[in-house]
Amino acid sequence: MILIDTHAHIYDSQFEEDREAMLHQAQQEQISQIWMPNCARETIPGLMALAEQYPDRCLPMMGLHPAYVNDTVEEELAAVEEALNRNAFMAVGEIGLDFYWDMTYVDQQFAAFETQLRWAAEQQLPVSMHTRSGHDRNAFAEAADLIEKLALPGLTGIFHCFVGMLDEASRAVDLGFKLGIGGVATFKNGGLDKVLPHIGLEHLVLETDAPYLAPVPYRGKRNEPAYIRLVAQRVADLKQINIDDVARHTTANALSLLPALYANLLPG
Repeated sequence: MILIDTHAHIYDSQFEEDREAMLHQAQQEQISQIWMPNCARETIPGLMALAEQYPDRCLPMMGLHPAYVNDTVEEELAAVEEALNRNAFMAVGEIGLDFYWDMTYVDQQFAAFETQLRWAAEQQLPVSMHTRSGHDRNAFAEAADLIEKLALPGLTGIFHCFVGMLDEASRAVDLGFKLGIGGVATFKNGGLDKVLPHIGLEHLVLETDAPYLAPVPYRGKRNEPAYIRLVAQRVADLKQINIDDVARHTTANALSLLPALYANLLPG
């Protein structure tokens, strides 16, 4: 059984003391690839260091996370654009909309999101999208609205940390995107038990969002890629199928998103 963690911040400082052990444990659990989203200028050095050290296992994305959008957004985007033009990345991410913490820079979030969606389409890269709702605004719906409005040819990717209802899942699928399923699927009141049984495996990929959102029984503790097997088992239980089938399909789904540069990078 081979698994891919399509979203993990393993360059985070929470892994400073045991990063090698964490990666070894992931390998023992047959996690063949870990996809790493960027957040801001400050995270680029750590991200790139891991990508260079483990080029076949730790695949880098490049983007500006919406929670990092503030009055320095132009400088942040310039750093992202420079990196995209200088290095090879497997996706543009983590990008999107975040209405949970602060609405001060929402207009700038939308502008940054659109800019990065256009970069992804131009470079034929998938996107990893963050959509966190709050303040009575639905970030998923507004992100989907923008994607529909732009109608960028070939744009695809993942709605990371998908926690929406069935109609939202169906909308994401209709837009040509995969649903990133993580630790929330294991939460008692996470809501995905009402969604996943009705969505085909061909639309799902697995993720941890490490070090955040650890699955049960590690909820509240530091998350890590090795725990993705627990997410796979939860999906299998909800769909009443074998975990090997979940692993096979979600791994194939993830590999289908990789750009041409990574097309021959097979898991192992």
